[in-house]
Amino acid sequence: MTSGRKIRVVVTGTRGIPNVMGGVETHCEELFPRVARMGIDVTLVRRSHYVHDGLAEWNGVKLVDINAPRKKAFEAIIHTWRAIFRAKRLHADVVHIQAIGPALLTPLARLLGMKVVFTHHGPDYDRDKWGLLAKAMLRLGERLGCTCANEVVVISEVIGNIVRCKYGRTQGVHLIYNGVPRPEVCDAPGYFAELGIARGKYVLGMSRFVPEKRLHDLVHAFAQWQHCHPGRSDMKLVLAGDSDFDDGYSRELKKLARDNGVVMTGFVKGRKLHALLSGCLCYCLPSSHEGLPIALLEAMSYRVPVVVSNIPANLEVGLSPHVYFPVGDIDALAAKLDSVISQPVHHVDYDMTKYDWDKIAAQYVDIYRSLL
Repeated sequence: MTSGRKIRVVVTGTRGIPNVMGGVETHCEELFPRVARMGIDVTLVRRSHYVHDGLAEWNGVKLVDINAPRKKAFEAIIHTWRAIFRAKRLHADVVHIQAIGPALLTPLARLLGMKVVFTHHGPDYDRDKWGLLAKAMLRLGERLGCTCANEVVVISEVIGNIVRCKYGRTQGVHLIYNGVPRPEVCDAPGYFAELGIARGKYVLGMSRFVPEKRLHDLVHAFAQWQHCHPGRSDMKLVLAGDSDFDDGYSRELKKLARDNGVVMTGFVKGRKLHALLSGCLCYCLPSSHEGLPIALLEAMSYRVPVVVSNIPANLEVGLSPHVYFPVGDIDALAAKLDSVISQPVHHVDYDMTKYDWDKIAAQYVDIYRSLL
């Protein structure tokens, strides 16, 4: 690296930023502007069909848009292939690969002479949407990322155990949690009127419409609660989110939601999202698979009561035992919702100190500098 030149980092493995749905995307949107402000030259490669803003730079992060086929099984790997060759032409010092699918190409980046940082966001082969071949490729991507990257970042202790126990790697592995920005508590009475909801009178589910988030369990559990409380028509269930691909699951979930009177907002960001988090009675995450759920951390930052499944990633957050329920158990989830709804509207003070994005960004900057 030329003396005095900024370290050049090219980020791939994400759909893009800003305002693109997904946990990895939210992670990148919060992290890399902060990294750029700390003196790192950051370029993030986006998938062109997810972004239509014409931006070449956003909050100090350079943006490069590259096309890839919009096919669930091939999109990420083909885009990452193209992004790595673009990184070489940009004279990148470091390629930062997000998630285990794109990590299949870690050896390519190394062969081209670039350092690689790999962030392991979770064992995606556990997601219900993948077939056997796709799961095999994701497992291979995890192996290549964990064994070939110069530095590996894990976002939870659960993932750290995978790296250590499955691949025997203990050196160059960094536990850096996801973060959460400061809450922007606000009202949006016009938006709430449009949705037909009232502050403190709705349960919020917020995620992508994919099988492993198990939002269908939440719809069934809330419908069960409504059946037992016919006089509480004022209480609503709100689902904030959508699907990347219009597949069988997302269509079935939307039909189930419509049939049960669920309010669906679609994908929301900014003030509308802040208002939904500010005004909900509680937030529910019934998922069967997570890395470290940013949506849960966001709800906690708004001091919202939460009800979450008892999977390892959610347990690692260290919430009170009474908020957890067995994943997939609709009766137990309905009972947890009843417990929260039967209480007056209240807030919970969570310890959010380890989810500070500024401190997290500084840890990533230290990794980049240690490589060079």
